[in-house]
Amino acid sequence: MTVEKNESLTQHLKDLRSCLIKSTWAVAIFTCVAYYYSEFIFDFLRNPAIKYLPNGGLVFTHPMDKFMAHLKIAVFTGIIAAAPFWLYQIWSFVAPGLYQKEKKYAANFILSGTLLFLVGVSFSYFLVLPTAFEFLFNFGSTIDKPMITISEYMNFVVQMSLMFGVSFELPLILVMLGITGIVSADFLRKQRRVSWLILAVLSAFLTPTPDALSMFMMLIPMLILFEIAIFLVARVEKKSTDEVVTEI
Repeated sequence: MTVEKNESLTQHLKDLRSCLIKSTWAVAIFTCVAYYYSEFIFDFLRNPAIKYLPNGGLVFTHPMDKFMAHLKIAVFTGIIAAAPFWLYQIWSFVAPGLYQKEKKYAANFILSGTLLFLVGVSFSYFLVLPTAFEFLFNFGSTIDKPMITISEYMNFVVQMSLMFGVSFELPLILVMLGITGIVSADFLRKQRRVSWLILAVLSAFLTPTPDALSMFMMLIPMLILFEIAIFLVARVEKKSTDEVVTEI
């Protein structure tokens, strides 16, 4: 029995390693493509803050800063572009443990996961970043002028965008847990207050700035997505019950 468990664990680790390698290759390929367009992407990512920069651009204090910023942008874009591929690898890793009727959700998992990730990144770029910059750059006296470095700015934008992209996967995670029977809609309803508290803590932890504005701009969508997830889990449960009744 112990030998079988060890073999099973070893196989799971091999499968995980294989999925990670394939995901890394997918990100690497898209990163190489994105690096060719990094100047255009750089300008695009600079737009939310450009009106607050006195000289219209960012500054750098180290010879490598600009190169590293372009490289970071390429990796960031590669992660976004490769989303369907690494989501497929996640599904491939968990699929062996699912029942046959649960495996039919593969396409929905990949499509929904990709869309949610893109919506989260877009929400960060088009709403959160402009609002955060409006507050942060206009806070306090107008005598002081911002002189933002390339590395700090790109760290902020990339981290904020990725955190929102990941946080918007909440409904998908909860629905998958519902499909596998780990959680139920009734359980999520009963644990609503605790879940809201956990989401508030996560929002404060995930946002790269300590201000309350950024935290609430992550928390509010997550609360809405949590409620949507409860509705979707309930729909999945009803559908499963109807299928069982039909089979009987």
